[in-house]
Amino acid sequence: MTKSLLIDPNIVQKRGSLNLGSIKLNDFLTPLEDSIFEIGKEESLSIYRKMFMIREFELMFDQIKKLGEYNKFKYKYLGPAHLSIGQEAAAVGQAMSLGIEDYILGSHRSHGEVLAKALTVIDNCEESFLERIYASVTCAHIVAGFTSETIDKKDRSIEFFLYGLISEILGKQTGFNRGLGGSMHAFFAPFGIYPNNAIVGGSAPIATGMALFKRINKCEGVVIANIGDAASSCGPVWEAMNFSAMKQFETLFDQAHSGGLPIIFFFVNNFYGMGGQPIGETMGYENLARIGAGVNVHNLHAEVIDGSNPFAVADAVKRAKSIIASGSGPVLLDCQTYRFSGHSPSDSSTYRTREELELWTAVDPLEKVRTAISEKYKDVDLELIAIEAKIQATLQRIFENAADDQQSPRLDLENHSEIIGLYTFNNLHKEEASGEISEFLVQPSESSRVQSLAKKSRSGGSALEPLSGMKAVTFRDSLFEAVLAKAIDDPLFVIFGEENRDWDGAFGVYKGLTELLPRHRLFNSPIAEASIIGAGIGYAMSGGSALVELMYADFIGRAGDEIFNQMAKWQAMSGGILQIPLVVRVSVGSKYGAQHSQDWSSLVAGIPGLKILYPATPYDAKGLLASALAGRDPVIFFENQRLYDCVEVIKSKGVPVENYEIPLGQPSIVRRGSDLTLFSVGATLPRVLEAARTLSKSYGIEAEVIDARSLVPFDPRLLIKSVEKTKKLICISDGCERGNWLHSVSNLVYKKLFAVLDQPIEIISAPNWITPGADQEWNYFPTSETIVSVVDKKFKKLGNFKNNITFTDQSLILRSAKGI
Repeated sequence: MTKSLLIDPNIVQKRGSLNLGSIKLNDFLTPLEDSIFEIGKEESLSIYRKMFMIREFELMFDQIKKLGEYNKFKYKYLGPAHLSIGQEAAAVGQAMSLGIEDYILGSHRSHGEVLAKALTVIDNCEESFLERIYASVTCAHIVAGFTSETIDKKDRSIEFFLYGLISEILGKQTGFNRGLGGSMHAFFAPFGIYPNNAIVGGSAPIATGMALFKRINKCEGVVIANIGDAASSCGPVWEAMNFSAMKQFETLFDQAHSGGLPIIFFFVNNFYGMGGQPIGETMGYENLARIGAGVNVHNLHAEVIDGSNPFAVADAVKRAKSIIASGSGPVLLDCQTYRFSGHSPSDSSTYRTREELELWTAVDPLEKVRTAISEKYKDVDLELIAIEAKIQATLQRIFENAADDQQSPRLDLENHSEIIGLYTFNNLHKEEASGEISEFLVQPSESSRVQSLAKKSRSGGSALEPLSGMKAVTFRDSLFEAVLAKAIDDPLFVIFGEENRDWDGAFGVYKGLTELLPRHRLFNSPIAEASIIGAGIGYAMSGGSALVELMYADFIGRAGDEIFNQMAKWQAMSGGILQIPLVVRVSVGSKYGAQHSQDWSSLVAGIPGLKILYPATPYDAKGLLASALAGRDPVIFFENQRLYDCVEVIKSKGVPVENYEIPLGQPSIVRRGSDLTLFSVGATLPRVLEAARTLSKSYGIEAEVIDARSLVPFDPRLLIKSVEKTKKLICISDGCERGNWLHSVSNLVYKKLFAVLDQPIEIISAPNWITPGADQEWNYFPTSETIVSVVDKKFKKLGNFKNNITFTDQSLILRSAKGI
């Protein structure tokens, strides 16, 4: 069932003009004093308490970082301190309109937002609920040890949160994330506070995925992406806004799942990046909110709000939530505020004039709120002083306890250097079925592709006389079956990417899924790789699982941050709390030249935190993808376009009908031999097998062929055992020689078998230059003849074999000197 969005030339060619409408600027008219009076004394004091807590918290870190002490308590803090002093009203005002079901994500300057959300949750939640949350966190008993039994339970909750947050910032294992997140990545999911991000704008795509999860699975609440104003120029931020505003959420999703994504892009606009000024210098707009006009017909409901007035911010967030509840999200809020502190403690703010700083100091939001309360409520000054003194004493006591290395130790990396590695992967399997039933447009058994596959041979015959893909199950068929099995088993599983639906996926893997899956479970994304990966991360982080596709491995560069800094790191940075069950399918191209035919598996394998799979046969493709989809770790799944039409000629029984899983990290012996070990990665396997047949038939050399299947994890013991027997090893890959993963493999073998080897290990790979076009690619990539030639040149002279290899070890040295 294809979409029916008619493109009518009579309409699109009609003369006219676009009316972009207007965007409101500072439309909140209630004076601060009146707002203070309307909510009453106690609520007003609560707002001031939160603002003062944030201010004092950040002044504490400012002093510790600059002076090495806070109120005479000395401490050497080595970490970063990106502070938001002056922006307290924006954080508190935002939280005033949020519940525990609403999520916030932030930038590296997010202590204020984190504290404001936490303090608001503590105010609004039952004490018994809070106690259950704290009981599940490891640092709770430490807080109990230095907190008086007579303390108010709400105050104890505040002290608990402060201790967990400060410990995290100080890098202590008693922090919320065992100290592995630190200042710029602090979060506490039970309160709806999700990861803050050191990468400028990095939260936007992730927040989009979390909002997608809420929309598809009908969850309450909104998601707020707190972003600095300078991040408005970042590609991933633009991609996130466009992804979240896709019209198909309204026009093509069924009624039960339709509506704009519940996300607020909350730009904390303090008028600076580091020292650059977006307005007047690095951007072309006069108001950041203007960019909403470039996204959708609603201008993203953008408006400029006064970030120095917590009531103006709370009102804007409340109205944004109403817009979202009507199904008309997303929303952009340009919250104009000011940071009195520099970008970081080392920033002397020489790019700002004294006059500007004095103008903004005169409208300090903390002082404005304090003055308004003092003027509206007589005899309140002593209460204000008492609030301030209590907060300062609390922060002092908690900081001293968090700083104490005996009471609040760090992870013992000195004696147990592998601890962080334990949090890199969770290696968990899918949970038992929840009882929910996956939604289908028709039953899977009625699918035309399922019915077609039922008529195909599960075996592809012999390697010398393989069946055609019309008669036997192919590599792409195997991938389809693994995806379908996951879709049936997991109702929270979604699939999206470029051309994923009506075009059957880039290379026909998803053919048949369009007639099966409703659009909210399988849809086309924009051609925007950062948002594809980022949204996948956010969706998975929220409790779902996602399969997303990059059409070519070469496009990994377009999603570099999302793959290398987000997808790969959040499980470890969370101290093992977060799970990212996200599988990214990428195809390795052929015949398309330099920008579409690069094998980047080694590049990605060099990034800690990603599992990397690269099957070469239909049997392995199905089993490995099933394992990846069943797991709870992030996986990059490489597929070579040369293999999509291949049938199963290695496993005599072919590809099983039922779903099955292949353990990750286990290479496979594809051909037995005793004279030489050939180790293959990805699509080189057919060429390696051809070379092995040539060596056997023409020269009596029996090569043992091992297929890597998995780059990360990788268990080398099977390979080591083979080389221990043959005493010779050639490794083959389509990746470039420099930085090739095979060098790591050969190093493992050398460490174990250096004295056993008859000859040095040889690595056959592509040269260190661009991939040529189709007519020349077999003069670039390794061939079966290349492998036989290396055997002839390096291991054993092969009689009448005509060797065309011209390179020598000396020429490789000279190439390296030239950078090629």
